[in-house]
Amino acid sequence: MSFKHLLVHVDTSPRAGERLDLAVELARRGGARLVGLFAEGQTLGPGLVGRRAPERMAQAAGEARAAFDARLAGAGLASEWWPLEPGEDGPLLGQLQVCCRYVDLAIFGQHQPEQARLPEGAVDQAIFQGGRPVLVVPYAGRFATVGRRVLIGWNGSREAARAVNDALPLLAAAESVHLLAFQREPRAEPGGLPPLDVVAHLAAHGVQATYEQALVVAEGLDAADVMLNRSFETGCDLIVTGAHAQPGFPVARAGGSTRKLLATMTAPVLFSH
Repeated sequence: MSFKHLLVHVDTSPRAGERLDLAVELARRGGARLVGLFAEGQTLGPGLVGRRAPERMAQAAGEARAAFDARLAGAGLASEWWPLEPGEDGPLLGQLQVCCRYVDLAIFGQHQPEQARLPEGAVDQAIFQGGRPVLVVPYAGRFATVGRRVLIGWNGSREAARAVNDALPLLAAAESVHLLAFQREPRAEPGGLPPLDVVAHLAAHGVQATYEQALVVAEGLDAADVMLNRSFETGCDLIVTGAHAQPGFPVARAGGSTRKLLATMTAPVLFSH
């Protein structure tokens, strides 16, 4: 089992090359086809209301395509180029979400206001509306590979279950998998559930995971901080977790620990919703 069709967001931001290198490495690992998705907003920077001229947008698209082609040259990978036309933020993000639905895994960069080429919230919407797992690469640090040492954030939710299943191609090939289970103090489960074991479920797929319980004894426990700390302490190069949304208008936004992870991540994170 492996990802066979990957998408990477390519733009003219300084970190685009880091995402592209990582995407090529993942595609090589699984023999996957790699899609370069060019998408940039017509305005740049927080609070900027001026629009970039059409010729500047065309130049950006050409620069991004040249960088993609140069990196894929000699890589031995099948590839595609999907350019999105610049436009208003709403339609652009809608098109971006639709593109995610036609691949196995989408790769984006963490939002960095000073360097971003997409509107704030674009990555959130790819996660919540794209229908596919999204691998988010931090805007600081070098990440030559991901998935050798994996930390799973598990709380038994629908989103966590989706994340574990979506990440199986990476988990099956990992050198180590550490499952961090967030649980409240023991209490009787309604309906008398049988003895459920996510580690046994992973073992059925050939994934041998270690188990650690993080007992939630107070509402103040921040799961994002715990996951980031444990990923650093265990030397993990990938965090796998469910993405939880909070209602919003006109679209849902990341809530709670998901929002904090998106803002403070120090390692790549695979989110599923």
